[in-house]
Amino acid sequence: MGVTHEVTNQPPPLTGYDAFGADVALVEAFQRYGWADDRVELDHLGRQAGSEEAQRWAREADVNEPVLRTHDRYGHRIDEVEFHPSWHRLMSTALEYGLSADPWSRPLPGVHAARAAKFIVWSQLEAAHLCPVSMTYAAVPALRTDPGAGAAWADRLGGIYDPGLRPPATKHGLLAGMAMTEKQGGSDVRANTTRAIAHGDGWYRLTGHKWFCSAPMNDLFLVLAQAPGGLTCFVLPRVLDDGGRNAMRIQRLKDKLGNRANASAEIELDGALAQRLGDEGRGVATIIEMVAATRLDCVLGSAALLRRSVAEASWHAAHRSAFGTLLADSELMRAVLADLAVESEAATALGMRLAAAVDRADDQHERALRRIGLPLAKYWICKRTPAAVAEALECLGGNGYVEESGLPRLYREAPLNSIWEGAGNIQALDLLRVLGREPDAVAAWRTEVEAAKGQDRRLDETLAATIAELAGTPSPGPGRARDLAGRMAALLQASLLVRYAPAAVADTFCATRLDGRHGVYGTLPPDADTEAIVRRATPEAS
Repeated sequence: MGVTHEVTNQPPPLTGYDAFGADVALVEAFQRYGWADDRVELDHLGRQAGSEEAQRWAREADVNEPVLRTHDRYGHRIDEVEFHPSWHRLMSTALEYGLSADPWSRPLPGVHAARAAKFIVWSQLEAAHLCPVSMTYAAVPALRTDPGAGAAWADRLGGIYDPGLRPPATKHGLLAGMAMTEKQGGSDVRANTTRAIAHGDGWYRLTGHKWFCSAPMNDLFLVLAQAPGGLTCFVLPRVLDDGGRNAMRIQRLKDKLGNRANASAEIELDGALAQRLGDEGRGVATIIEMVAATRLDCVLGSAALLRRSVAEASWHAAHRSAFGTLLADSELMRAVLADLAVESEAATALGMRLAAAVDRADDQHERALRRIGLPLAKYWICKRTPAAVAEALECLGGNGYVEESGLPRLYREAPLNSIWEGAGNIQALDLLRVLGREPDAVAAWRTEVEAAKGQDRRLDETLAATIAELAGTPSPGPGRARDLAGRMAALLQASLLVRYAPAAVADTFCATRLDGRHGVYGTLPPDADTEAIVRRATPEAS
């Protein structure tokens, strides 16, 4: 058979590169905040994330979805979830590099920021498996609120990836999950109906259902249930010390838009044994630390999706021509790529700054900044990610709409972080609570933004107008919450970029985002230095 055509003008695959080293904004943020000794690990992880082998793991884990086995061949109820070997390879790497509970066991300056950088790098490869990793990381501060029962569990989280349902004492490391939402309540967990009846010595029996339980194969779960004293938090082990399966029944796995490699389940609790964590009636207060940590990972996960999308789009444009011109040299395409790159860098800057606040939790300003910064960042960054990923996909044209490009998987994943741990309205309402009840947090936000005061006129003017609105009478109500959240988050990002990013990036951001309403990508001011911005964001061939 003769040759019908040659393959030309097709970009090479973006493989064999350093996903950390190629991300200049992330490298600089790590240098500002991270534990320096973790740089070697980040270099190794970046090269692995950019390798052809690891990208194959990601594809295989996504297309070979988990399978629920409710019974064995003899009819015994087992409630097990089977995963493709590539899922286990991804999980093993994540735990090997300390993405789960490791930072809590290393009280060193910058370890949480270093972990955040690793999370951004590895999540670019395949986001779904980071769900159980994130919940394990986030469970530690919640467990430590109870020095008795909780601390004993916290000390066993993380370690070596050791899958399979076995007694906790026999495993090299444990993974944690959470089960809060129910059919009738969703985010309104006080409407939960799962009942808890005292069983003795701090243990209870739980009966009820949970509408979403991500990663049901994990070893233990933080669960909310109604005890006699009110809504209470419990630790529910998947397998009991004697090797018996706890009465946690997996009814089905969710058929989701994205996040396909991860198992999300509906479960029923039929007198399942669980250990009380904290006092009865203090369930929300106990688990709120876990929610705060998972919200941070939602921000970091969205930053990772943004970065991967920009890397793919800018790489494509640097290697493909149209109408006689390299796409990267086209004025219109360069404006789109620059706009996306600015979006990505701003997300990375704010996510890493909030991770640094976790490292500095002994400082009052840092605690207060984290309190207000998390709902702002989760609202703004996670809300903007789907549109940015869609624009990056379009940069590849029809190629981007094909599964082999990897962009459709990113696009399906993009809305999830905005939904997890409280959707956009929940974050906006949380901001109103902070504004009304926590003046220290509002002051921390203002101090952080004012660190760049006098360096950009647009930032100064928007900050002054926002402060005046916050101080006005009446105070902002629900109708203004989303607009205010976007603007306050953009001001935080602007302050960070003005202080730390190149002038081209900071100037473009301040010219386009400070009203919190930036719309279609690629509509930049005519004097924006798009060439410099795109060059900074484009991966280089190794």
